[in-house]
Amino acid sequence: MNSAASPGRIERALIRLLMRPSTVTAVEVLSPHFRLVDLAGDALRGVAWSPGQKLQIMLNGLRTARTYTPICWDEQEGRTRLLAWSHGEGPGSQWAENVTRGDSCQFFGPRRSLDVSGLAGPIVLFGDETSFALAAALSQTRDGALHLLFEVSDIQECGPVLQTLGMGHAILVERAADDRHLSVLEDRLRHIALDDAGFVLTGRAPAIQTMSRALKGVGIGSSRTRTKAYWAPGKVGLD
Repeated sequence: MNSAASPGRIERALIRLLMRPSTVTAVEVLSPHFRLVDLAGDALRGVAWSPGQKLQIMLNGLRTARTYTPICWDEQEGRTRLLAWSHGEGPGSQWAENVTRGDSCQFFGPRRSLDVSGLAGPIVLFGDETSFALAAALSQTRDGALHLLFEVSDIQECGPVLQTLGMGHAILVERAADDRHLSVLEDRLRHIALDDAGFVLTGRAPAIQTMSRALKGVGIGSSRTRTKAYWAPGKVGLD
């Protein structure tokens, strides 16, 4: 065994103390790059959770973790569901591609990431593939209207995934290398800027900045807006 890649005694003790152990109970392949992953265990029972919170799965002891937004949480049964997106060759993508039923899983959380509880009325959510799980959580827990706008790498793949998750009404625009696609999304965002709507901007940091400027341009202040950058080009582990 390679000791450099395995948790040491102190690290194993911290994992037992801080992490929630769980077992992968189901994996559903939605597309080449998206999988639904169900986790269950006694450590998940009686846990308070709200949409927008995150958990961090340990992939190599405490050294490597990847962040996920739970779609739902059953505190009575001790179950949660994640949407895993493999989009490269990193540890998170490798885990998403290889995770199977029966695998053990240690994670930290759920804990605060994005709080949308203060937004009343309809919600307009902007994001990308990393925002699908948040959108699914909100669609299952909120009574008000939910308008969805996503920049995506592949509409042909993402469209059916969102349909399966009950979000076939989402507006999708394919991402362009020079970000010229954002002007289309800005127009859409302004078009549905309802008087009583709250706005949730998530996903890629530069795109969030562009959408924030668009909202300010039509007089929508920060009190009606929540932002959370899940990633930025060239950076790892933003959230």
